[in-house]
Amino acid sequence: MDFRYSDEVRRAKDSGQPLVALETSVVAQGLPYPDNLAAARACEEAIRRAGAVPAPIALVDGEVWIGLEDAALRRLAEGKEKLLKVGSRDLAVAVATRASGGTTVSATCELAAAAGIRVFSTGGIGGVHRGASEHWDISQDIAALSRYPVAVVCAGAKSVLDLPKTMELLETAGVPVIGVGTNELPSFYSRESGLSLEHRADDAETAARIAHARFEMLGQGGVLYTVPPPVEAALPRNDVELHIASALADADRQGVRGKAVTPFLLGEMARRTGGKSLKTNLALLENNARFAGALAVAYARIAKR
Repeated sequence: MDFRYSDEVRRAKDSGQPLVALETSVVAQGLPYPDNLAAARACEEAIRRAGAVPAPIALVDGEVWIGLEDAALRRLAEGKEKLLKVGSRDLAVAVATRASGGTTVSATCELAAAAGIRVFSTGGIGGVHRGASEHWDISQDIAALSRYPVAVVCAGAKSVLDLPKTMELLETAGVPVIGVGTNELPSFYSRESGLSLEHRADDAETAARIAHARFEMLGQGGVLYTVPPPVEAALPRNDVELHIASALADADRQGVRGKAVTPFLLGEMARRTGGKSLKTNLALLENNARFAGALAVAYARIAKR
């Protein structure tokens, strides 16, 4: 695959430094400007402080970029043009039509794996939407996680999803879900979900050994590491559930469907919580990036042995 690399990422590849992929749909569609730009930069700095190099992935005029120069990142954040929300299924269309857009979890997994990047940090993955038995709205993310050998660091699946069904589908797809310092699945805004996890890693070294065994020794697909949001930023689970139920009802009444649902709900959550959910989102993104950086460093160390 023909990639374009930022100067920082190219230098890192040439010198063998550990890389961490970052999705850019959160910049192009997920967060409002200028919070989206601030979040992207904070995640990059958290990864650098951990000793790795950030590699945000995006489509710019039909070209796949691994790492973004500041002008391109700002272009995505400001949103002064039509920007695609690019999942795996949209990649060919985006390339052929020379479109620009932010990559979702599925596309970022695919492109990171093709670029040889083994660690990827995001906010929350997609999964099985509530009411999926009626509309079959299931994210491409789970298929990508199953297929591509990438360690995905997140705060669990997005709270707006049907978390029990998402966990069942991850199990069916053969994707191990590892709690980072926890035995319970985080639910994005909240540190708990009521769903127990079978596997746990208390540090980056253990997490790296699991990923290395899965990718290099067994030749299997992705692994999901779930990091609870910081205590000081997390929201009470019951409050979140009430807000989501109300926001979903509004989305249904307004005919919001498909890819538009998540950005709508994120905006509604910010409004209904007086901005608290946005602060949580920003905090967990940086927190996940910090752990992903440490994981990438540990993975590189193990791979050299």
